[in-house]
Amino acid sequence: MERTLLLVDDEPNILQALKRLLRRSGYRILTAESGQEGLRLLEQHSVQVIISDARMPGMGGIEFLDRARERWPDCIRIMLSGYTELEAVIQAVNRSAIYKFFTKPWEDDRLRDHIEEAFRQYELQDENHRLTQELHAANDELARINQCLEERVDENAKQSALSLASLKIAQDILEHLPIGIIGISEDNLISSVNRYALKLLNNGKSGLVGLVADDVLPAEILGVHCAAAEDCQVAEQVTLADGRVIEVGHYRMDDGRVNASILIIQQQKD
Repeated sequence: MERTLLLVDDEPNILQALKRLLRRSGYRILTAESGQEGLRLLEQHSVQVIISDARMPGMGGIEFLDRARERWPDCIRIMLSGYTELEAVIQAVNRSAIYKFFTKPWEDDRLRDHIEEAFRQYELQDENHRLTQELHAANDELARINQCLEERVDENAKQSALSLASLKIAQDILEHLPIGIIGISEDNLISSVNRYALKLLNNGKSGLVGLVADDVLPAEILGVHCAAAEDCQVAEQVTLADGRVIEVGHYRMDDGRVNASILIIQQQKD
């Protein structure tokens, strides 16, 4: 951003003296001989620092800087005056938030240094504005992301609750079926068994889940299971050691994700 300085004074020789003083500073310098002209230049150009005389005919420096502050509050304002009345200085500082106040004649080096400092002050506050805007934008984006995450979490929670409810219903249905269901995993462990199957196999005294099928299932049922190892579906009737006739159905699950067997058992009526 090009550093632009606006000089406002009703005395042309003062304007020329200031331009000579600052000719090597690298600033773009605009000049106005009245407050009204200064306001017009502010409307047409991007100005960072204003130096204005305090006493001018028509619109005085205090009024000019006050209007400039209302419309361009970020501009750094410096006042020059040949008058040193304390009241005027206080009025200017309080009404127009003057950055610095210099009396005429001024000290060249001191004025140059303070003008340079004023530009740095403007650039610092401009950078702060930029960073604040970026922070607001980042906060808005973060809020949007958090909202999306909350919506996804809510949706996932709903899906999880629905899945759990469906699983519970499926388990309840399995548990109350009027036939026995036994699930046997690929490594020959019993993975599930319903109430009816427990009643048929060991009078419902204990669970079988997690036990090795060869250790707890009757040999007659195991025979159907082993004989059907290569078949997807088999159904046979077997007679247990206690004389009960059991129909045993075997179904193999092998869809690439699950490799297990399901035994369906039911006692035959006499």
